[in-house]
Amino acid sequence: MSNLQKSFSPAIEIELKRQVSRLDSPRSHPFHEMLTYHMGWTGEGSGPSAQGKRIRPLLLLLTCAACGGDWRRALPAAASVELVHNFSLIHDDIQDNSDKRRGRDTIWMKWGMPLGINAGDAVFVISNLAMMDLAPAYGSDLVFMAAEILQTTCLNLTNGQFLDMSYEARSDLTMDDYWAMVAGKTAGLISACCAIGSLLGGGDETTREAYRNFGHYLGMAFQVQDDYLGIWGDSALTGKSTESDLVTGKKSLPVLFGLEKKATFAKRWVNGPISANEVTKISDQLAVEGARKYTLETADQMTDLALQYLRISNPQGDAGQELFELANKLIGRQL
Repeated sequence: MSNLQKSFSPAIEIELKRQVSRLDSPRSHPFHEMLTYHMGWTGEGSGPSAQGKRIRPLLLLLTCAACGGDWRRALPAAASVELVHNFSLIHDDIQDNSDKRRGRDTIWMKWGMPLGINAGDAVFVISNLAMMDLAPAYGSDLVFMAAEILQTTCLNLTNGQFLDMSYEARSDLTMDDYWAMVAGKTAGLISACCAIGSLLGGGDETTREAYRNFGHYLGMAFQVQDDYLGIWGDSALTGKSTESDLVTGKKSLPVLFGLEKKATFAKRWVNGPISANEVTKISDQLAVEGARKYTLETADQMTDLALQYLRISNPQGDAGQELFELANKLIGRQL
């Protein structure tokens, strides 16, 4: 961990705990405990591995600092974007019927679906209140601009989730459909983090747009690589099952590429669910038909665009250097 991140990470956790403490009162203490459990601070298995990587607040603070701003003043915004991310995780787990999150029971599995939905709603509301805490340091006009970016992103996030869920029952999807879903569900919040960070750091409109595009293509590259790892990744290195995406029928980029080819893979896909013992054969067939090569090339294209826009942004100082390092780490995962 770099020197800046050593400063950022504990400050992010302190700010997140401060925001979530809005529910820490005698009557609502059990409710507060649900949130602290989900955030990875309490309960069995709590600790850094249960908290996640906090990539989004790190991106926001690094972008702010790379524009010449004081990252400490932007901490409420960093907490806000991380809380939005966690709100989406709580609801995704319910919608996807997922019983585990980072190796622990999901919040709805521990407390039931009604309370799980309510906890997700609370995290979303706290994220909005956190953004309002910027006002003393930045003034209402700038806070309004930051809040508008985040709220527009949240709307796109829910639309991306709608598309993702609605795609499950469709057999006519194209690659264009995939990009529309990924832009909202994965890339949108990462892009917003960079846009808000540059806004709070004092970046001009051209700089903010360059950072927004950097975050967009960073998110796109991250998702394409995730799709690759879901089929061909080394689970021992990534911690991600190489069976899950094919067995669950996820319409990822390699799968849609294979379906558009209308060859052997597509014929097998339409004949029903793929079993675990078929995965190796079918993933090999996808590779033969060009899906593996196409996915890697697409990840490279998105990566190049992300780094191109980051160079255009001209990030300064140690924070600028760490932005390049973090970007390369995120989109250079073990394949």
